[in-house]
Amino acid sequence: MIRMSRTFALLLFCAITLPIFSYAQAAPGTSDRPFVVEYYYKAKWGHADEFLKLFKKNHYPLLKKGVESGRVVKVWMDQPRYHTTEDGRWDFRVTIVFKNATVANEPVDESALRKQMYPDQETFQREEQRRFEILDAHWDLPVKTVDLDANP
Repeated sequence: MIRMSRTFALLLFCAITLPIFSYAQAAPGTSDRPFVVEYYYKAKWGHADEFLKLFKKNHYPLLKKGVESGRVVKVWMDQPRYHTTEDGRWDFRVTIVFKNATVANEPVDESALRKQMYPDQETFQREEQRRFEILDAHWDLPVKTVDLDANP
């Protein structure tokens, strides 16, 4: 129970502070550089395939539209090859390379695009709700490249 409380507290802390860190990375002189965010998904046991099916059907097409618009440079998904411990387990990592930090942090209203791409909004909403119901956890992690050859 204590481990669960600590995990919840950590996730809450990350949910509050990661957006702040994201904006901090958009320092002057770096706004033209790509901005990378990794999105982790941990599905309930036995539901990874269902999650992937719904993700590919409803969310991935929206991400591809972001690439077409130029807002996103590249999107890909990774899956671990082997098992890890349960507390460190994740099933899918989606990496999105945004054009820059400014674009990554701008609010985007996708509602019109969703309605255009998915005219049956009732089914779309139900499937998206299901996609998140079958998750045990989801977290977003902005990352930066460390230049190992640069002088400190």
